[in-house]
Amino acid sequence: MSSSSRRELPALVDYVLIPLLNLTVAFLVSGLVVLAIGENPLEAVAIMIRGALGYPEGIGFTLYYATDFVFTGLAVAVAFQAGLFNIGAEGQATLGGLGVALVCLSFDGAPWWLVAPFAIAAAAAFGAAWAFVPAWAQARRGSHIVITTIMFNYLAATLMVWLLVEVMGKPGAMSPETRSFAEATRLPFLREMLAPYGIDLGQSPLNPSVFLAGLAAVFVWLLIWRTRLGYEIRTVGRNPTAATYAGIDPGHVVVVTMLISGALSGLLAVNEVMGTQHRLLLEFVAGAGFVGIAVALMGRSHPFGVVLAALLFGVLYQGGAELAFDKPKISRDMIVVIQALVILFAGALEHMFRPGLVALFDRRRVRAEGGA
Repeated sequence: MSSSSRRELPALVDYVLIPLLNLTVAFLVSGLVVLAIGENPLEAVAIMIRGALGYPEGIGFTLYYATDFVFTGLAVAVAFQAGLFNIGAEGQATLGGLGVALVCLSFDGAPWWLVAPFAIAAAAAFGAAWAFVPAWAQARRGSHIVITTIMFNYLAATLMVWLLVEVMGKPGAMSPETRSFAEATRLPFLREMLAPYGIDLGQSPLNPSVFLAGLAAVFVWLLIWRTRLGYEIRTVGRNPTAATYAGIDPGHVVVVTMLISGALSGLLAVNEVMGTQHRLLLEFVAGAGFVGIAVALMGRSHPFGVVLAALLFGVLYQGGAELAFDKPKISRDMIVVIQALVILFAGALEHMFRPGLVALFDRRRVRAEGGA
């Protein structure tokens, strides 16, 4: 038995057990923090779960947040499959917002169902375009993708300030933003669509882009595990040298993968710009690009895992807001600490339990082979 085979873990352990162990430890440490400030951790967890999943409006907000995280989590996960660390989802989503705004302002007054396909295409195209230069720089000039994508985040923010102040800004507005889209051009809220059926989502901003997020997850699964391109992406991610010997051009794969990653990031803008804010404004991404990194890590770069991790962070965002309201001692900053602990154990300490589990399964394999 080769050493490489001995390092393998069953898929259920790798994709389910390890993330659950990381999450459990994160919540145990978070509970100690809550206990240290004089609150009951079990009561805090109950409030968070009830606030996020205990009534229709809370579920609507949870799914709304999760929609953003699915897009950015998938974007980071696709890049991970090629061995790339895309830190630029924030900037790529920002440029996606520019694409959505240009389409919606150009087709202002047209029905949303007619505008939506063009807005989706523009969001993906602008996000992909913003990822192209970092991808090309890594593939053809050896620049590190982490450095260039971080730089492009700042460039995107600066470009957006200039556009909203000097070019596209609404005259007389107190903050840099475009004029609002016509009501017919905005994505409808699901609360309006479901109200006739007796489902009350309250003031939840959930809109049809949640279905787009689901389609994006299916697309990524088909791409990575059912296409030749997906095979090339995974091969380059695991061993670029072997990929070269197999006739695969790693530089080409890097560029294509980053274009797909940037396009997925850009789709976040459909939810935020066309579906929720109904105008383009500064910082509408609100950190979702960085949360996508934790979502991809916790989801093991698999679309199904990404969706589950995105739902978890949706629960943390919505449930955390309810918790901060019901328990003033647990401030919004404390909720951020809890989220940071989840990111810490899902990301930086993601392999904390892996060595022990690998050793355990190695011993089991050896005993099984000895018995055979």
